[in-house]
Amino acid sequence: MHILIMGANGGIGKQTVEYALAHGHQVTALLRNPAKLTLTHPRLTIVQGDVRRPESYEQHLENKDAVISALGDGMNKPTDLYSAGNAILMQAMKKMGTTRAFFISASAIEVSPVQPWYIRLVTKYLVQKLFGHGYADQRIMEKLVKESGINWTIVRPPQLNDKPVTGHYRVAVNGFLKDCLRISRADVAHFMIGNINNPQMYQSTIEIGY
Repeated sequence: MHILIMGANGGIGKQTVEYALAHGHQVTALLRNPAKLTLTHPRLTIVQGDVRRPESYEQHLENKDAVISALGDGMNKPTDLYSAGNAILMQAMKKMGTTRAFFISASAIEVSPVQPWYIRLVTKYLVQKLFGHGYADQRIMEKLVKESGINWTIVRPPQLNDKPVTGHYRVAVNGFLKDCLRISRADVAHFMIGNINNPQMYQSTIEIGY
């Protein structure tokens, strides 16, 4: 498949690039600063672009089987990267005829009703306070994605780590996982690449965890 990955130098983005290449796919990696991605591969094309400037990447959306938006802002400060950035991306996708995309959100933007009471309290009064600005923008992003009409999948991982891919994790389609506390970035990449052509994941929000 031919895949465009936005935010390819981030934690999930880089893992997705590596996993896709290892499994035979053609990858176009879009970065504001291409020098930050030090990978080289005959099936990897690294291009400079900014999600807010569609003219910098529209041509790279043509004939792509999927777009994976791994945009992220690690600072807890007011942002519209997730909402405005992905809204512009989806407009460019429609213009170029690309209809399949994954978007990274977070499990803690919503207090899970299936978690134990103490996890719900930690989520509401600690985690959501610590990452409130990013979560607020991700909620807006999710609404925009769901209204887009494309074949979207929103992935909501819990706490992320850098452990290697296992291929063994649980998912809840449009629902919640009990004791969903962590997942590796590599396994998030494994899920997305493995479900690009899975219609059961189209227009669905996925909670993922061990």
